[in-house]
Parts: sequence; C-alpha cells; structure tokens
Amino acid sequence: MSSKTQAFIPYDPVKFTEEETIERAQSFYEFMDKRRSVREFSDRDVPEEVIRNIVLTAGTAPSGAHKQPWTFCIIRNSELKSKVRALAEEEERKNYDGRMSERWIKDLEPFGTDAVKEFIDIAPWIIIALKKSFDWDEDGNKTQNYYVNESAGIACGMLITAIHNAGLVTLTHTPSPMNFIAKALNRPENEKPFLLLPVGYPAENCEVPDLKRKDFEDIAIYFK
Repeated sequence: MSSKTQAFIPYDPVKFTEEETIERAQSFYEFMDKRRSVREFSDRDVPEEVIRNIVLTAGTAPSGAHKQPWTFCIIRNSELKSKVRALAEEEERKNYDGRMSERWIKDLEPFGTDAVKEFIDIAPWIIIALKKSFDWDEDGNKTQNYYVNESAGIACGMLITAIHNAGLVTLTHTPSPMNFIAKALNRPENEKPFLLLPVGYPAENCEVPDLKRKDFEDIAIYFK
C-alpha cells in the first residue's frame, strides 16, 4: 500500500434527487446550447470582480498531478491591447497569405473571418491563457508538469463556460505562432501562449452564423 503525503479531507458532495439531477442536466444543456462565438463586441465595461471570478472558476479545473500548469494574463490597458492586436494581425496576415492551406481558408469563408482583429481593441477585457511546460521550486530547480495541453485545455473550457454563465461572450482566438504574445507581455520562458479570449458584451445588433451543432448520435456511442 502506498503512503499518502497529501492531506485528505472528507468529500462534501452536492446532493440532488434523481428528478433534480435530470432537470438540472437538461436545463444546463439548454443554457450552454445558447453559447456562441462572437466577433462583434460592445465596449461596455465589465466589472473587474466578474473577470476575477470567471478566472477563479477556470482555476478549479483538474490538472495532471494537480500542477495547475496555467497562467491567465488579464489585459485592460488599451495601449497593451493595441500592441497585442497589431502583433496578432501581423501573424494572421502571414497565415492568410500563405501559411494556411486553400482548403482551410475555404472552410473559414462562411464565417467571414480575416486578418483584422478589431475585437482585441473593442472588448473591455482580453484574457490570454498561457500553458506552463515546467515550474521552479523554492530552490530554483525546474519541476515537471504533466499533461500540460490537456490541463490547460480543460481550464480554458471551464473559463469559456464561466464567461457564458456570467452573461458575457467571447471568441477563441489562436494566432499561430503565438510566441509574440509571451514577448509582448514579458512572460518567463516556461509560459507559452495557449489561447486569446476577448471578453465582454455583444455589440448591439450583433449577428452570428446560423450554425447547427451535431446531434447526440453523431458525437456519442453507447456501450451498455
């Protein structure tokens, strides 16, 4: 039997009746099904307390060996947002002008995307998620992180869910390569940009593509 060095406490589960569980699962699905990626943002302010709590929610995500290999850079400063936008658009122009395949560009045509990313300037907040490939201990020695991409991805999924839950909108933006972001923010070598998310309210008269999500039978298989 292995010895435990981590302190353990009794688990205090949330308890619902079967009927409540069914209702909550159904209502939460219907709520999340209204979530959409938005490219048209309002400049209406969002309280800092809201941003703090949605990031704290992301921080509750599971991670390999509980290393929590993420940092969330929260940007409100307009000059820094403009700097990030300029760098992001520079990389995006290179993508559209040759890095991306013709098929990829064609698949994006129905969404009307291009290299212009004005939402970075307009949205009141930008959250940049960075994944941490390793850390340092108190003595300055490198320590290993595990399942870094998976852990950061789960945290970002929970962040997006928290954003929607707060009545806000976002867009997952992944300019590639993204190393310019770490340099612009002067982040340490163990942090690599993972995802850029503008956060705010949708613009008045905002429109989104009329999309249909896959049916249950197209995304799941039962093994009973």
